[in-house]
Amino acid sequence: MNHLEANTIQEQTIGVEATSVFFPEGVETAECLAEKTGIPTQVIIEKFGLYQKHVADDTLHASDLAVLAAQQLTGSVIDPSEIDVIIYFGSPHKDYYVWSSAPKITYELKATNAYGFEMMNVSSCFPIALKVAKDMLTADASIENILLVAGCKESQIVDYDNPRSRFMFNFADGGTAALVKRGATKSRILHSCVITDGSFHDDVRVPAGGSRHQPSHETVENRLHYIDVPNPSDMKERLDPISIPNFVHVVEQALAKSNRSLRDLKLLLPLHTKRSMFLELLERLQLSEEQAVYLDHYGHLSALDPCIGLHVAQQEGRLSPGDIVVAVSAGTGYTWAATVLEWLAESQ
Repeated sequence: MNHLEANTIQEQTIGVEATSVFFPEGVETAECLAEKTGIPTQVIIEKFGLYQKHVADDTLHASDLAVLAAQQLTGSVIDPSEIDVIIYFGSPHKDYYVWSSAPKITYELKATNAYGFEMMNVSSCFPIALKVAKDMLTADASIENILLVAGCKESQIVDYDNPRSRFMFNFADGGTAALVKRGATKSRILHSCVITDGSFHDDVRVPAGGSRHQPSHETVENRLHYIDVPNPSDMKERLDPISIPNFVHVVEQALAKSNRSLRDLKLLLPLHTKRSMFLELLERLQLSEEQAVYLDHYGHLSALDPCIGLHVAQQEGRLSPGDIVVAVSAGTGYTWAATVLEWLAESQ
């Protein structure tokens, strides 16, 4: 590739051209969760920030949810044969252990010319997936269309009888997809910021199923196949002072790298958190509630939240040409990530 070709590629608009979502029919309301947990309904609504969430039955798994979301784009928005790369960025709790869902998704979508792979950084992954897709399109002239796909069935790994996992009672199920392409007309992906504090690497995990604690009668009897927080008070003591500052940092730095500032930010697409954290983040970013998508009727779907938020914002007509949008999320481990998009078209 000569310098002229490289410059032409870099000048082309790379952005999210379309999004889709899929939610299973099953719904758990705040009232249902109150019965399961013993937590009053109003507390679940007002503090957890959750009116309801979708829950999949035994016939649908993470790969299926991803496929059902992506199929809304293949055919209507893009012919499957025109997809060059499929990246699964969803939940690591998938159909099988030591198994990649990307080949299945590629096959089910009939994307015969695409190669597929997975990237996983639990809940922080969508802003990172946007960065990776943009970087791939910038670097490789042979790629035109990348389909980001994700599924989540993390409601299945919540133990409602374990008070240590209380902050994860909002885990829900669903699928989402985003088409990132060269020559996009709907949006432009600008820049990203990602930071990791690995001191939290052991604070949230499913204890059994990996090489440290292989499945056994004992691990099943002791309910070690559900997500857990070994020491919630210790994690809270260390995480609370840095969590919001790190959210703010990645948003500010991603904007600065995009030659923008908080004054330019029109819409925030965050992961679903408890309502007090959501409101504190908005206050620190000098945003109103109308300037964010809060998924209080969907819950938390691992890395899917900001992508779902982008889809909801389009459906609700909340995006106008020139708007600066930030997808921001955080994943246990702990990684905070933000990616800036400039919206180019009227919402449908």
